[in-house]
Amino acid sequence: MAISASMVKELRERTGLGMMECKRALAEADGSIEVAIENLRKASGLKAAKKAGRTAADGIVVAKVADDASYGLLLEVNSETDFVARDEGFKSFVNTVLEAAFAAKQTDVAALMAGELESAREALVQKIGENITVRRAELVEGAKVGAYVHSNSRIAALVALSGGDAEVARDVAMHVTAVNPQVVKPEDMPAEAVAKEEEIIKAQPDMEGKPAEIVEKMMGGRIKKFLKENSLIEQQFVKNPELTVGKLVKDAGAEVISFTRYEVGEGIEKEEVDFAAEVAAQVKASS
Repeated sequence: MAISASMVKELRERTGLGMMECKRALAEADGSIEVAIENLRKASGLKAAKKAGRTAADGIVVAKVADDASYGLLLEVNSETDFVARDEGFKSFVNTVLEAAFAAKQTDVAALMAGELESAREALVQKIGENITVRRAELVEGAKVGAYVHSNSRIAALVALSGGDAEVARDVAMHVTAVNPQVVKPEDMPAEAVAKEEEIIKAQPDMEGKPAEIVEKMMGGRIKKFLKENSLIEQQFVKNPELTVGKLVKDAGAEVISFTRYEVGEGIEKEEVDFAAEVAAQVKASS
């Protein structure tokens, strides 16, 4: 697979390593950035890389919570560009979809968009000249549900607590958007995720040549740290690092039941367009 300059750039940004090292790692990983990062961590003890800062699609995420905080709904609607995502007509359409989904507690996008909403979507596409897609919706229920939507409308979260109040639930949702935990509690971490981390730790240079019992002891400590850093209730609360999220919620007389976090475009492949080449091709075709 050909290794593009943009792939090397992204890997450099996420790892802080040199251009040639990143290019070599990508070549060995057949162009996969995630595999390259895993291999680099194994070979050099590289710490966890930054998450990709580039989103794969544009649009916004929105959320709404019931007045009694008994349930909430999270929604993502995509556009092709961030310019359209800022358009008032687009935002109005998104809010209309949100209200309909919230009222019906509907998360089946196909069912939600049947009828008038689909007609409204098609009319907006015709007007602005970009494709618009209602991508996903999720319903969260609990004794107390809180929502937080970041100011850029690109990241949002819903959190369900067993008790407490809506303000605490919202604070935890804000933490989730900022820190992006993987699971609620350490024991919730999937076995395959732990096994993958163990494999990476074992392959790091400082493990080489050590007795098996020492390796196991070191790995135990590092896995414990990995679980703590990626489990919501074990993380230091973003607004007060002296508290863990678990302690914050416990002090409010509650437990975390679940959380859901949406980030615009996550998991969507977006074609990289070389505008200079595109313009040159158009000029050549017209001459």
